Amino acid sequence: MTGATPSSARTTRTAVVLRHDAGIGLGNLGPVLVEHGYEVQIVDTPAADLNAIDPAAADLVVVLGGDEGAYEGALHPFIDAEITLLRKRIAAERPIFGVCLGAQLLAESLGGSAYKGPTTEVGYLEVVPTDAGDSSPVRHFRGVPVVQWHGDTYDLPEGITTLATSGQYSNQAFAIDEWLLAVQFHPEVTAEMHEDWLQRWGAELPDHGLTADGLRADRARYSDAMQRASRALLGEYLDGIALAEAGAQSTHASAR
Repeated sequence: MTGATPSSARTTRTAVVLRHDAGIGLGNLGPVLVEHGYEVQIVDTPAADLNAIDPAAADLVVVLGGDEGAYEGALHPFIDAEITLLRKRIAAERPIFGVCLGAQLLAESLGGSAYKGPTTEVGYLEVVPTDAGDSSPVRHFRGVPVVQWHGDTYDLPEGITTLATSGQYSNQAFAIDEWLLAVQFHPEVTAEMHEDWLQRWGAELPDHGLTADGLRADRARYSDAMQRASRALLGEYLDGIALAEAGAQSTHASAR
């Protein structure tokens, strides 16, 4: 994206990463954050005191995936505390990037609803950018199969821009201006993470007509392109944040 400040010229920013499972981590998103000048701070939300976190302090909050449902606050009390934190950050319009459960938590935080879906998406599957998505970082995934592993979905409140859909789920990505971006799919998954997921959750694959070896073959076929698309998506989103911040600072300086 032209006009963005080179990463090497930026002062260090802070990215607070809300992680729900050590095995569902940043993956390939981590290096991109570092290259863009972010210092990464991991918060393991099930054990953390989320009330102690200043919701607006970090330059970026990344909300990762997990086994829990965004609607399961009664079973997992940290879910409700996390939604409270995210609502405060949303009110401040501070940058947030969500993945899978993260997208569902953001939908709930925005006033939508997350719930158990009618089917489970597992495998390397395509998402289809909307017209708005074709002008967003999500466009990098047009025609690029990406890891899906979820059975939950969400509805969005009025005014939120849907960026991508799939044959089974109408909400695969959404955004608010430049500062909030969320995806239902898993762009972060590296080959190593994917193999770990097959070991941990492979027993459920026959229920979906899949096998671990079949998904390994898909990984060999699609993973390289997925990694490139993931880097492009997050990099463009981060550059967009930087440009928006620079524009706001310029407007503020001109008004003085």
